[in-house]
Amino acid sequence: MSAAAESGARPADGRTYAAVTAAYWAFTLTDGALRMLVLLHFHRLGFTPLDIAMLFLLYEAMGIVTNFLGGWIGARFGLKITLFSGLAVQIAALLMLSRTDPAWTMLFSVGFVMAAQALSGIAKDLTKMSSKSAVKLVVASEGDGLLFKWVSILTGSKNALKGIGFLAGGVMLQWLGFAPSLYLMAGMLAAVLAASLLTVTADLGKAKTKIARRDLFAKSREINFLSAARIFLFASRDVWFVVGVPVFLYDRLGWSFDRVGLFMAVWVVGYGIVQAVVPRFLRKTRDAGAAARGAAIWGAFLALLPAMIAAGLSPDLLPAVPLPTPSVTLIGGLLIFGVVFAVNSALHSYLIVAYSDADKVALNVGFYYMANAVGRFAGTLLSGLVYQLAGLTATLWVSAGMVALAVLLTLPLLTSRPERA
Repeated sequence: MSAAAESGARPADGRTYAAVTAAYWAFTLTDGALRMLVLLHFHRLGFTPLDIAMLFLLYEAMGIVTNFLGGWIGARFGLKITLFSGLAVQIAALLMLSRTDPAWTMLFSVGFVMAAQALSGIAKDLTKMSSKSAVKLVVASEGDGLLFKWVSILTGSKNALKGIGFLAGGVMLQWLGFAPSLYLMAGMLAAVLAASLLTVTADLGKAKTKIARRDLFAKSREINFLSAARIFLFASRDVWFVVGVPVFLYDRLGWSFDRVGLFMAVWVVGYGIVQAVVPRFLRKTRDAGAAARGAAIWGAFLALLPAMIAAGLSPDLLPAVPLPTPSVTLIGGLLIFGVVFAVNSALHSYLIVAYSDADKVALNVGFYYMANAVGRFAGTLLSGLVYQLAGLTATLWVSAGMVALAVLLTLPLLTSRPERA
């Protein structure tokens, strides 16, 4: 008997899950475009790297709160409520951002955009939790290999679409302007919300047992360690990804908005494609134990990459070694980083679902992505701060240290023997 049946959770039908996933994909496209629009538009208006990082802080901070409470809301009232709410809030955030005025003072502009980004952060994590929780209710838990495949495809496709959103954001800013781009995305999401209201009707993910207050905090040993590792894993990416690299490409290498957007899109799309195909070349990953070993091994490799890129950008460290140009070192190194990071992220995403009981999967996924949001918050803040104080190379050294910490927190999972979810 499947975990869903044992727990009393109502399984999802394929049509409902497809509708939830389609809505999540549409949202992800606008989320990627919005990040690039905000970053490049306000950098052009004269915001410093730290100012830009501040614009995204409430976005990440609200993700912490949303994932924590959203998991309870999803388990208590059903995932369709979190999905509809996420789409509606994102529409409101887009329309709010369209009202910004370059004539405003810097302080007021920062506060206003932070508030709009806070709404967007709430929206992102409500929709993400809805879709990633729903996959557990579609695939029977005893099919571990199939579950790994589905989680990887969902996560990979999401990141590929977010990358396309980065490109769309750069192109729209270059050719349409800031406000018209926001209106276009709000209209698209309004159509998606209307379609979702008609197609998503099941009580997807609604727990059949009472959710106690302690369920918000009491997690298994495996989920606690995995969530802690997730904090440092995603902080290691965002410390250079959010501000450092796009500003460096625009300021130091002289790239245009659409070219910066294209590179960020290629990186994220490639990252998403690798995530989606991870189960094909990690065929021996059939259970949580094998996935934990893979996360530790691939994480150790990942920790070396930002350190190598930083060394390659610091000719004084290797005076006798012929090095490629900074652009080749940076672009080539980050593309390799993206491949290895994608493998790690796919393994982590599988583990959180594998360790979760079907009846309370929304609670555990929400808790896990709360940890993800903590990491993104720290990485975003450090991205602006470290880049402004010490430059891009310093963000890469910080990234290497954070990956190493993530690997250390993964090691206790190697001896874990979790019960079947």
